Amino acid sequence: MNQHPDEPFAGGETETPGEAKRLGTPTLAEDLLLLLFQPNSGLQAGTGTIAGENTLFYTLAGAVLADLALGHHVRTDTGPGGTTRVEAIKDRPPSDDILRPAWDYVFEKPRGVQTVLAAIGPTLRSPLLDRLIERGDIRRGSRKVFGLFNTTVLEDGGSGRRSRLLEDVRDVLVEGTEPQPRIAALTALLSGSGTLPQFHHEIPWTTPVITRAKELEQGNWGAGAAAEAVARTVTATIVNNVIIAAAVLPHN
Repeated sequence: MNQHPDEPFAGGETETPGEAKRLGTPTLAEDLLLLLFQPNSGLQAGTGTIAGENTLFYTLAGAVLADLALGHHVRTDTGPGGTTRVEAIKDRPPSDDILRPAWDYVFEKPRGVQTVLAAIGPTLRSPLLDRLIERGDIRRGSRKVFGLFNTTVLEDGGSGRRSRLLEDVRDVLVEGTEPQPRIAALTALLSGSGTLPQFHHEIPWTTPVITRAKELEQGNWGAGAAAEAVARTVTATIVNNVIIAAAVLPHN
């Protein structure tokens, strides 16, 4: 592998077709971070912030594990005392540089979900953000503070991908559309992060929405996802552990 999560990606300000091809399909963690990016929420007009920063590393780590589960790279088993552990599926390493270190970590030996989240999460934000910038989904800009000092800000990249993802999530939660497994996992993680109320302008925070979000957290994805039984079970376990971990951390 050429890149480890604790090494910065060489992200550019714009995306070219060659870069998009090199990066491949966005990971679930990239999609989650893109959704958590809130355009026009910064102190300066046209700038944005990332929702749920205090618990972000747990949430992103959960997305990495969920992605590995959806790709049938990992599974869960029961460890001593009935604890849930994550173990790598032999001969099924992921090719993505974001996912591979997490797979390598549990390939050494099965580990508890909380242990894995705490180990892989802290180094994820920077390389994932750099990927979103390379893709053109988010842009780094420079603004003056008090008219004197330059500061780096995050701006909407204008790709439209965040809007499409948000529409997919809204269709599931508001319109009751049966989700594809990837969107189901993304929505479950978004709900588990505790940030869903911040999307109330696009996704009304109503009782039916809350109920549906909780169903997704528990792995109730609909009849069409029956073939993804293992992935649903693993993702539900991961989301539950994200919720537990986030509950003990301070919020903004």
